[in-house]
Amino acid sequence: MTSLTPLLLFCLLALAAWAWTRERRWRRLTDRLTTVAGLRPAEADILAARFAGLVESEGALAREEYLRRLFEALLQEIRQGVVIVDEMMRIKFCNRSMERLMHKATIRRGRTLLEELADHQISELAQSALREERRYVRDIEHQAVQDGGVLGTRHYLVEAAPLPAKAERGVWLMVYDITEQTMTEQIRRDFVANASHELRTPLTLINGYIESLQSGVIRDEASRARCLTVMEKHGKRILRIIEDLLTISRLENGASALSLEPFNVRACVQDALDHLAPMLEGRDTRVEMDFPEEDAVLVGDRFYWDQVFTNLLENAIKENPNPGLLIRVSGKWSPEGCVLVVSDNGIGIPAHDLPFVFKRFYRGHKHHSPEIKGTGLGLSIVRRTVEAHGGTIELVSTPGVETRFTIRLPAAPVAV
Repeated sequence: MTSLTPLLLFCLLALAAWAWTRERRWRRLTDRLTTVAGLRPAEADILAARFAGLVESEGALAREEYLRRLFEALLQEIRQGVVIVDEMMRIKFCNRSMERLMHKATIRRGRTLLEELADHQISELAQSALREERRYVRDIEHQAVQDGGVLGTRHYLVEAAPLPAKAERGVWLMVYDITEQTMTEQIRRDFVANASHELRTPLTLINGYIESLQSGVIRDEASRARCLTVMEKHGKRILRIIEDLLTISRLENGASALSLEPFNVRACVQDALDHLAPMLEGRDTRVEMDFPEEDAVLVGDRFYWDQVFTNLLENAIKENPNPGLLIRVSGKWSPEGCVLVVSDNGIGIPAHDLPFVFKRFYRGHKHHSPEIKGTGLGLSIVRRTVEAHGGTIELVSTPGVETRFTIRLPAAPVAV
């Protein structure tokens, strides 16, 4: 026997003594009442049984209330939205997650689903589950509204099923927010479609010229040289698309893909200008740099920052063929970090293009000639690089006045 055994025996004996004493107290009280009332022994037994039944019923009600409160408390903590409605579609219970998903301060009980959620899809799904007594699962698009303003489209997975047979008639609904998964899947589909298109176009041209050369249709040397030049041009385009895709893929791993070391930002910008020198020949374009004489140092991956400044400068040069273009690249440092700005006074970016310029394969100004056509991945690489270094990038453009990219970076790279 362990040292706890005597204590356990003592507790059991004490509990038994308490129960026996309680039972005797109830019996004495019942006997006293029956004696005062002048009841016969049989009637006294009936009264005692009813009295005991009332006590037991009260305990059952207390347990039921406790379980109900516990169940509601658990439903309040889950991330999915939960709603229970009666057969008239009036709300009997709604957890906080549902209010958050629907962007409502409160969802009132006693009102119908349609009145509170303002979404006929959810109401019709609940009615179908009740009417046909079966479980339904459906994806829906919901226009989120808050304070009278439209927040945008949200995607929900809604599950509805009738309440158990022992309960009152009604329906329970569980709502999952799948907006992020839906958008990710759409981005994946768009990416595959765009990548296939961008690679197929130059490959088709190259194969066409190969077939022409093999068939012997092109016989003079000048035509052959022209074919080879076009094939080389599109071969390099395919190579650049693949390199850009690999760059984005590495950057999506965040800071783990970076080789961090201090480097001089002015020298990095100058290297990008040297690389773009052939594009600047014969153009009336000026590039100004404004950096501190000292301490213009950034801790980051120089390889990716070379691409950032090359892409931003190349984008400004290609999109502004008119003379008089001025490009300014500046940087300011503080204890909190640094702010880098690349701006130009060119034709600018239309307002309807601004939300999309950092998306993969997106290209504005579709009226431009193929000679200045890019891969549509440059600005996506810029954004990914900045984010991988823990920073943010902002674009503001007033057509004909100024287009400005503002990059804000922390004092030290932050793993993201």
